Amino acid sequence: MMTDISKDTDQPVCLTIAGLDPSGGAGIVADIKTFTAHGCFAAAVVSSVTFQNTTGVFGSVHQTSESVRRQADPVFDDYKITAAKTGMLPTREIIEEAATIFHERGTGKLVVDPVVRSTSGFDLIDDSALTALIEMLFPLALVITPNIPEAERIAGITIKSRDDITLAARRMQELGARNVLIKGGHFIDDKASSRTAIDHLFVGDEVIIFENEYIDTTATHGTGCTLAAAITANLALGLELSEAVRQAKDFVTDAIRNATGLGKGHSPLNIR
Repeated sequence: MMTDISKDTDQPVCLTIAGLDPSGGAGIVADIKTFTAHGCFAAAVVSSVTFQNTTGVFGSVHQTSESVRRQADPVFDDYKITAAKTGMLPTREIIEEAATIFHERGTGKLVVDPVVRSTSGFDLIDDSALTALIEMLFPLALVITPNIPEAERIAGITIKSRDDITLAARRMQELGARNVLIKGGHFIDDKASSRTAIDHLFVGDEVIIFENEYIDTTATHGTGCTLAAAITANLALGLELSEAVRQAKDFVTDAIRNATGLGKGHSPLNIR
């Protein structure tokens, strides 16, 4: 007999709409592992099947908007989605469909990770799709989580300082994002006393700075996906946004520190 987990238990249900990384380091596989590690039940909608491993991305086959809809509807019909995240949404039609789904179904805890380029430099989204992402999904999100290159592309500026990070965040808020987490793994602050991974969370007019140990490693495959998924899970568990981010950063730092070095390139994190 099948059990309706959303009715018979208090376990939060987290949904991800993202790409499939067959090597398991990023995308929906990383999201599922992260949700599970936090004690949440994981559901997933595949937006694209990518061809990749730790050394790079070699191509992809995207789903249609109809496929995304037909995957998502049964999940929403059956479960109460506590929190959700989006990752790789490669086409305008998929972004429009995802936005329509969230608008119809509603989720007050949506994390949008604006994935535009892989770690290996493979472009994952075109300009038309990025415009749709900004216009349609940013206003629905509780928080967006761009890294430095993504923030530069969205805001249209070059980031070389903390002032530039602030300017980029304010521009994204003007574009419709309520709260913005700019991930600092690509940014080394020369003014800092030691090398730290510095993230900036802009909540309305306030900025909260998180500093974690900077680990000099190639074990970075899926860090952005894992961080966004951890934030989503923490929100589903009832944490406020700033605390959800703080604990997610600690989770990712631990997963990087304990990575086992799988593969011949940027190895995946040890999500546990």
